[in-house]
Amino acid sequence: MPLLEGKNALIFGIANHRSIGWAIAQALAGEGAHLAFTYQDRMEKYVRDLAAKIPNTPAFSCDVQNDEQLDAAFSWANETFGGKIDILIHSVAFAPPQELENPFYETTREGFHTALDISSYSLVAMARRAKPIMEANGGGSILTLTYMASERVMPKYNVMAVAKAALECSVRYLAFELGEHNIRVNAISAGPLNTLAARGVSGFTSFREHMGIAAPLRRNIDQSEVGDAALFLSSSLARAITGEILFVDAGYNIMGA
Repeated sequence: MPLLEGKNALIFGIANHRSIGWAIAQALAGEGAHLAFTYQDRMEKYVRDLAAKIPNTPAFSCDVQNDEQLDAAFSWANETFGGKIDILIHSVAFAPPQELENPFYETTREGFHTALDISSYSLVAMARRAKPIMEANGGGSILTLTYMASERVMPKYNVMAVAKAALECSVRYLAFELGEHNIRVNAISAGPLNTLAARGVSGFTSFREHMGIAAPLRRNIDQSEVGDAALFLSSSLARAITGEILFVDAGYNIMGA
């Protein structure tokens, strides 16, 4: 029997075919999960085109900074899935481009708020809405995506690194509070991938080249490897794992340089 037979997964944050969220969607669908996507209005065409590649995958508009839209998205997903959401994927991150170009000490109050709101707080907001649905069905799995810049200085990652640090701390607190309801909360810290978000970071190409040389496996990763790790964490194989940050980076995180 497929690992996720009869499971329903709600996925936030797919932008295009290079998105990590899309790789996760393919991995979950390949093991029997029923999927639903949300999208930003400007990404509607791309997301609907991808949804069409997986039979019976609906999509719904949602701005994660808008509480009313989040309420509507979870109500829609709950109805779509017949009152059962087993898996929530949070693949959402954004910082205003100028905040990644300017020196970190020039980070604006507005830019800081935007990055933390979209990239970190949105996980808390989603978990709050997912909790009663998952709890009513015996539990579930919540998964987000982070990056090792939360722990080490990555030039030009700036306020996004702060947002990822806040995100990882949120994972731990959510795991603690939701654990009694059999809801697991984890994160994947992926190596640099050629995604829409990554291309907005100066020096991304050179860093990815360096990782391919310095990582213990002497190569870069691809989206499908993150998708497979997400499949594991979302399945019963990881039923005793919560509050963890799983590195999927060819081992680069263990290196000193």
